[in-house]
Amino acid sequence: MRLGTTEVTIRGVLQTEPDRISDRMTFGPRVFVDLATLENSALAEPGSLVRWRYALKLANAAAPGDLTAFRDQVRLAFPDAGFTIADRRDPSPQVTRTLERLRQFLTLIGLTSLLVGGVGVANAVATYIDRRRRVIATFKSLGASNSQIFRMHLAQVLMIAALGVAAGIGLGLLVPPFLDRLIGDALPIRAELTIRPASLALAGLYGLLVALLFALWPLGRAGAIRAGVLFRDEVAPERMRPPWGIIAATLAVALALVGLALATSESRIIALAFCGGLTAIFLVLLGLGEGITWLARRMPRPRRPEARLAIASIGSPGGLARSVVLSLGSGLSLLVAVALVDASIVDELESRLPRNSPDLFVLDIPREEAEGFTALVQRLSPAAHVNQAPMLRGRIVRLKDMPAESVKAPPEVQWVLNGDRGLTYAETVPEGSRVVEGQWWPAGYEGEALVSFEADVAKKLGLGIGDKITVNVLGRNIEARIANLREVRWESLAINFVLVFSPNTLRGAPHNLLATITLPGGTSLAAESELSRQIGREHPSVTAIRVKEAINSFNTVFRRVMTAVRAAGGVTLIAGALVLAGALATAQRRRIKQAAILKAIGGTRGRILATHAIEYVILAVAAAIVAVGLGATAAALVLANLMDVPFVFSWQAIGTALGVALGLVIFLGGIGTWRVLGAPTVPHLRSE
Repeated sequence: MRLGTTEVTIRGVLQTEPDRISDRMTFGPRVFVDLATLENSALAEPGSLVRWRYALKLANAAAPGDLTAFRDQVRLAFPDAGFTIADRRDPSPQVTRTLERLRQFLTLIGLTSLLVGGVGVANAVATYIDRRRRVIATFKSLGASNSQIFRMHLAQVLMIAALGVAAGIGLGLLVPPFLDRLIGDALPIRAELTIRPASLALAGLYGLLVALLFALWPLGRAGAIRAGVLFRDEVAPERMRPPWGIIAATLAVALALVGLALATSESRIIALAFCGGLTAIFLVLLGLGEGITWLARRMPRPRRPEARLAIASIGSPGGLARSVVLSLGSGLSLLVAVALVDASIVDELESRLPRNSPDLFVLDIPREEAEGFTALVQRLSPAAHVNQAPMLRGRIVRLKDMPAESVKAPPEVQWVLNGDRGLTYAETVPEGSRVVEGQWWPAGYEGEALVSFEADVAKKLGLGIGDKITVNVLGRNIEARIANLREVRWESLAINFVLVFSPNTLRGAPHNLLATITLPGGTSLAAESELSRQIGREHPSVTAIRVKEAINSFNTVFRRVMTAVRAAGGVTLIAGALVLAGALATAQRRRIKQAAILKAIGGTRGRILATHAIEYVILAVAAAIVAVGLGATAAALVLANLMDVPFVFSWQAIGTALGVALGLVIFLGGIGTWRVLGAPTVPHLRSE
């Protein structure tokens, strides 16, 4: 194989490479050679884009404190060296940042799933208590004490919860292998699935605490209400709180659940913010449920019987407004928040992919070969556009009077200070950028060293016109004054740099040229490949990269990350929708009685079905409207303050979340209503 100006023999093939994820993205095959071969290839000449990386293993498996101390010692010993140090805790800022966002997102959807599951438990307990109301009243009439009733029914709820937790853990053990087999190849890394008893125990503890939290209050209230009140609780509910001991136990379980979430969450800040936001959402939805009930009782009744019955049912004692709006609204709010966070993360990943770009990037063109290179391209493709610029590497070591490592930069621009950056010098403003502040230097300028800084990055670093920065280039520190700020259209993939110096600053430093080649529209892949091969033959030290291959490499990585994000969000969405659909089960007993009475006095199935549909639509629309506002607000706060991702309001994401959830609610609610309509009238009325 020809490598630069020498020929090499392939001696082996590497299947995997340690620490590959921490290195920069490369295009094409990687080649490992010894130093002598590298020197003979003429690929590492002065001015070439060469980066040296040293891997050090400290003695005795150094602890994190030892790593920090070592890094501090190196910085003190070599303050102006121009190199960066990374350790196993943060091997790559870009990788770390992406994984941190995924970790935060997974924490969010985990807590959302937990809460939506709690809504399902609350609905199940409410249905259970509703069905056991007459039994509890009978026990109390026969002399059973409040504590006996409470303990008996709590034991039943916990036994059922334990069965549910066991079934959930069993299902949870089956889902990951299924998903791994289904979409494992599409994920960024192949998951190695293991079963940890501690994780299973934690899942079981979560389930039991959630069941206990949502069961204590209704059980305590049912045990405290007088028998006569229980018999008429459906038509004349009494506002009564449980005993103070039950309230204290509920608060203790809630605090234990919050503490467990904070202790086991990958992102404690997200968990804490989630708990605070959840409290606010519950308060808003409680107020909404009360408001809808109050309004339904006082608004004029429409003339259409179905609508009249639906509104009367909403405002009636024991109506659905409070329970359905609270459970449906809270679940939808969290699902909307997760959907918008998912959409924002995906949009941020997709925004990194270029839309319009040159066809070829060409690296390491020696300055003395620049004219011959341009002539070659024009000979093979006369209509091609060639753009060239000097290319150097340097590291920012000082901003104003402060060392770069001491600057507290926002996360989105920290990369500028991490490692070496591409530098150039230019007589005129580079293509794809424009000066937005200050003045460009005149042609033939020979004064003090000047630099043009990318405007957005400069402002986030607190830099402005007249400030000075120091850059280490080839071991030499160069101080330059900021003369102007530029707005850069990075998505064009034209040759552009964060730092562009005045020509007199860097012209004397050893460097090569970087070029882009834009071929005329309709150029075949064969012609493009032939141009790349001919460049390699006549200029062995030059590297030509097809931009399409680069974009495909980015696409492969980002699409896999987005697949992981969407898979996690989709599981939560479907699970949440199924649980929210169960919220309608709390009304089935009352619905059967109401349908039996309406059928006995001549009501048709169509009218009864229309009555239920109008009631469900009113409650679902009210809950959905508020859920969009609450979910969007929560997503914006989480993205802006915790995940540092631009918020994107996506009607498509909201429509998907609401569509799946409300679709399942309406479908399962319709099944329940059809069962209500199919209930025999006379036997049911006799049983009452």
